[in-house]
Parts: sequence; C-alpha cells; structure tokens
Amino acid sequence: MATLKELADRTGYSPATISRILSGDPALSVTPEARRKVLEEAGRLNYTATRSRRGRTPKGVLRVGVAEMLTPVQQLDDPYYLYLSNFVRQGCMDKKYTCLTLESRGEGFLPPEGEKLDGIVAIGLFTPAQIESLAALTPNVVFVDSSPFEQRFDSVVLGYELGISLALEHLTQLGHRHIGYIGPVYKLDDYRRRAPEVRRQLFLKMMERQNLMEGARLLDCPMEAQAAARAVGELLASGEPCPTAFLCANEESAIGALRALNEAGRRVPQEVSVVSFNDTPRSSLVDPPLTSVSTHVEEMARTALRMLSERAVLPGKEPVRTLPLKVVVPPSLVVRGSSAPVAER
Repeated sequence: MATLKELADRTGYSPATISRILSGDPALSVTPEARRKVLEEAGRLNYTATRSRRGRTPKGVLRVGVAEMLTPVQQLDDPYYLYLSNFVRQGCMDKKYTCLTLESRGEGFLPPEGEKLDGIVAIGLFTPAQIESLAALTPNVVFVDSSPFEQRFDSVVLGYELGISLALEHLTQLGHRHIGYIGPVYKLDDYRRRAPEVRRQLFLKMMERQNLMEGARLLDCPMEAQAAARAVGELLASGEPCPTAFLCANEESAIGALRALNEAGRRVPQEVSVVSFNDTPRSSLVDPPLTSVSTHVEEMARTALRMLSERAVLPGKEPVRTLPLKVVVPPSLVVRGSSAPVAER
C-alpha cells in the first residue's frame, strides 16, 4: 500500500496538500488538474487512508459522506466515475462543506472515526444491503447515477433515452442507415442485479421505430476499450459488411473502436463515423476528437449536493424539503471530428 510520501514523490505536491485533497478539506483551494492528478496517482498506487487525521468537523458545517461503487483503481478503467467523484468533492469544497470519504467494508460503509454525517452522496450502483448500511448512517442519502428505493431517497440520473435519441438523430441526418452499436447485452440495475443494458435496449427500440434494423449491427462486449477494439477488429477481419457508423455505450468503447478502425486502415470519419457516450475531457483529446453525448457530470454533482442540503437536519433549522425527488439531467450532443456525412459506396 502506498504512503503519502510516495504520492508526494509522484505528484510533486506536499504530503499535507495530498492529505487535504484526499480527505476533501473544504478550506483547501486547488486546481481541478491538481486534484485529478492526486486522485489518479492514489488509484494507481492503491493508496487508502486508514482514518481521518483532521479531527472532528466544526459545528454548523455540513458534513457530507461520499460512498463510491468503484475503488480509485477501478475508476481509472472507467473515468466517468472518476470525474463524477471529483466534481462532488470539488462541489463540497466550493460550498465549504466537510467531505468525508466512507470506507467500504463488505456490505457496509464506515465514516472516519468520530464523525457524524448530515448526508451522503452515493455514486454508482449499490446492493440493497449496502443501501441499508448507508441509510443507517443517515437517512439523507442522494444517489447519483442510480435511483433505488425512490420513495425514500433522492437521486440524480442520466437521461439515457434523450441521449440515444440525440445520437441517432445526428447520424441519420448525416445520411447513415447502417448503424452499429457497441456495448454489453446485460449490465447491473439500480440494485446491482443483472438486467438488460438500458442504452442497448433504447438503441434497438429507436432503430426499429425508424425502420433501420435491417442495417443495424450489434457488437456485444463489455464497456472496455480492449473488448471493443477486439469486437470491431473481429468484424473487420471477417469480411462482413461494416456499418457506416457506430454508437458506443461509453467513452472506453468508443476509444477501443477508434483503435481497431485505425489499425485496419479505416478512416474516421471519412469511412466510418463514431459517436460516444459520457463525454469526459478525454473525448476532445483523442484523434479524431469524439462526437459524444454529454451527460453533464458537473451538473449532476451540483444537483446532488443541492438536494442533500435541502433535506439536511441541522441544529435550529428545519429541512427545506422532506419529500424525496428524482432528477433526470438531460444530456446534450457535442459534435466533434469523429462523425461526418456517410461516404458514397
């Protein structure tokens, strides 16, 4: 397990600054780039803080626990959750909230010793047992990217249907009729149970509605760059017709598709267009930059913290709201260089 000194050597920041970044100290002012660098190095080195060293939270300051589905190492394989977590923590700093990382222990979560919580932001998917563990710490839990037990808890989720609709509308307006989808058949639902993957189901429904299923091609694979590259590579090597465009379940899948198309000498977007989902900062850094459905993770984080503050029970104050709400953040499409009008065949 890494130490603060090792993180300091790798990042160039002092152990004190790193400790405050990892603990979400609201009084610390650092750039998003510095925060990202420290969190990514902590993930690579498998750093885990054993307990809070900052002492107890001052009275009157909102104490926000952060529970995460993925470990820092796993977040490096799916940066969508890394950026979402970063925005939640940055939002706590901006609002001067105390941000406390909850330690995962089997089916339960534990706050730093001696700390009580005014609310929890739970990022990702959790089992019913994990959800009850969070609720035992505080009933004020806001789930981000899932919506379990809607009669009890607030939630902020993605507008998947609008996102898929925007992507398909963009591709069909460019003349594409042979459109492929890259992603898994099944994924986990809001209670971590195996269920049909939502984006794929919506893709099928909308393609059928537009009478485009005859030209559709489904590449079923995990939402990982290597798996997507392998699936696209196998299709290209088979000699079967390749779609003129691919819609990918997430950014990793899109990056894998770009890699396989490039290795096969297929030009993007001149021969094949690629549209991604999630739109983290990496989408603008690959070559060509990815046209992507933006899920507005920063707005999701801000919304979650606002909802948490509305239901927080503080000394001498009544909560603004007691009824749980579900907010669906509408995505938008960011058009970049990976999509273009269909080429003549």
